[in-house]
Amino acid sequence: MNIVLLNQTDFIDSQTVKLEDERFLHIRDIHKSQPGDSVRLGEINGLMGSGSITCMGTEYVELKVSLYQTPPKKLPLSLVLALPRPKMLRRVLRTVAELGVAELHLINSYRVEKSFWHTPVLEQKNIEKYLLQGLQQAKDTMLPSISIHPLFKPFVEDSLPPLIKNQRAMLAHPKHGSPCPHCIDEELVLIIGPEGGFIPYEVKKLLDAGCEGIHLGERILRVENAVSVLIAKLFS
Repeated sequence: MNIVLLNQTDFIDSQTVKLEDERFLHIRDIHKSQPGDSVRLGEINGLMGSGSITCMGTEYVELKVSLYQTPPKKLPLSLVLALPRPKMLRRVLRTVAELGVAELHLINSYRVEKSFWHTPVLEQKNIEKYLLQGLQQAKDTMLPSISIHPLFKPFVEDSLPPLIKNQRAMLAHPKHGSPCPHCIDEELVLIIGPEGGFIPYEVKKLLDAGCEGIHLGERILRVENAVSVLIAKLFS
C-alpha cells in the first residue's frame, strides 16, 4: 500500500481523519508509524497529499490531513475486455487501476462461460475493492469507470459506435492484422478477447464496426498478460 486512500466518511472534521480498519493496521503494523510521523494519503477521486499522525490508539489512528497534489493522468484508453474467469478478473481489475486505464468495458463472447457472469467479483463493492488495491499500489486516487455488457451483439451494434467515434479502435487478436504499434499519441479503444480468442463471427462484427486488427506475434499470451503487454507497447 503505497498510498492510503480516504473516503468522505473517514473525515471527522475538514482536516482530520480517523481510520479503524485495515488501513489503520497497515499504518501501525506495516509502516510501523508513530504519532508525529507523516503518511502519504489521497481522497478517492480527489487530491493526494499527506497526513500527520496526531493520535494512535489500540484500535484507531487519527491524522491531520493536507491534500494538495493532483493524481497522475489517466491513459487516453478505453479497454474493452471479454469477461475473464473470476480469479483472473481480480488481477485484471488491479492491473487496470495500476496502469491508469480511464475506462473498462466488460463484454460477453461465445467463449465466455455463462457461470462467469454470476461471480461475486462483479458486485460493485468487490469491483471497487480490487480497483482500490491497484490505485494504492500505483499511488493514484482516480477510479476508472466500469461498464458491464452481458450481450455481445447489442454492445457491438449500439454501444461500440459512439465509443469509437472520432478515435482509433484496435482489436487485439492472434495472427490477425498488423503488429501492435508502439507509443501512439492518441485516444484509443483497445479490444481484447477471452481465453481462446473471439470466434470468427465476433471478429468480423468488430472489424465491420470500424476496428483495426493488431497482434503480438506468434506467442499466445494469457489475457492478464496480454492486457499489460499491449498497454505497455501502445503507450510510453
